[in-house]
Amino acid sequence: MVKRHIDSLGVDVSLLGFGCMRFPLINNEYSKIDYPLAKKMIDRAFAGGVNYFDTAWPYHEKMSEVFVGEALSKYPRDSYFLASKMPTWETFASPREDMEKLFSQQLEKCRVDYFDFYLIHSLDKEHLENCRKYQMYEFLKKKQEEGKIRRLGFSFHDNPELLEEIVQSYTWDFAQIQLNYLDWEVLNAKRLYECLTENHIPVIVMEPVRGGTLATLNDKAAGLFKKADSQASISSWAIRFAASLPKVMTVLSGMSTLEQVEDNVHTLSDFKPLSEEEYQLINEAVAIYRASGTIPCTGCRYCTDCPQGVAIPRIFSHYNLYQIDKNKGAFTNNYRSLLEQEKAHNCVGCGLCMTHCPQQIKIPDFLKEIAAFAEAV
Repeated sequence: MVKRHIDSLGVDVSLLGFGCMRFPLINNEYSKIDYPLAKKMIDRAFAGGVNYFDTAWPYHEKMSEVFVGEALSKYPRDSYFLASKMPTWETFASPREDMEKLFSQQLEKCRVDYFDFYLIHSLDKEHLENCRKYQMYEFLKKKQEEGKIRRLGFSFHDNPELLEEIVQSYTWDFAQIQLNYLDWEVLNAKRLYECLTENHIPVIVMEPVRGGTLATLNDKAAGLFKKADSQASISSWAIRFAASLPKVMTVLSGMSTLEQVEDNVHTLSDFKPLSEEEYQLINEAVAIYRASGTIPCTGCRYCTDCPQGVAIPRIFSHYNLYQIDKNKGAFTNNYRSLLEQEKAHNCVGCGLCMTHCPQQIKIPDFLKEIAAFAEAV
């Protein structure tokens, strides 16, 4: 596995990082991780040279940290880097005491005495206000002084102007941004990357395959990649795009199968940065894919507090699959598999989901559109 030495942090980090929010499930229940299979995935990644594991308080309905703690406990503590995050959307009645309790629970769940990397989670305009109100940065800097956090950073979901404000307001060891070849221009990930590199902040990439979206594409876009290299997976092009950026410390992949682990380990063990011709090929594929009419959902599940119980990520997944393959029968069967209360027509347009969506998707509008489509087919 290729490792990158980060001078400012004094670490050698594997170019592939294991994102711990999409483990295989039992009965498709997000809180029920398939421990035997997920442990095999962790072990294979570790054997392949992966040394960075990224979890967080809300992942797998607060069970990811528990699993990661158990899965990594067999390995020497100095043989891997563990990252977790402080949620910015929680309501803290007694901020310092509540954050202290939450942080202590995270250490306990992960079975560690310190975090190698720790992040303020999902900063955007609203969450930054919470961060300031609760003096979250100051609290975590204290934990860093105590040795319970080795390196302090943040994950980010907003515009370049706000990122510049955050970078100038505090001192950071690293930052994590959503970056992939689709968002490079669409969500201005290029400028986010440049903002961090200009300020000498190491970059961690999340959503390099956009929640699996860039692992499938549509037939025409995927065909371009297969013609160029019939042996390479479609997702490997997205992983290589992120890894080819010289200031990227690690590329997080939220892997759900052992096959995905194998493919990613292979891609970044025998890593070849993209050539100019390959960049051009990616641009052509992006143009084709953007014309397919898919919803830019990554399946992060931050919207799943829907008070009506609407299964937003699953609905969008079914609809996007239809937009790619145009198979109405498959869409109908998938949509009918949802419980009645989970279907799109139950959306009342309250907009709560939009306050949590990192992609700033107009979710109620799309649900209305999908409800009408489902009725028509």
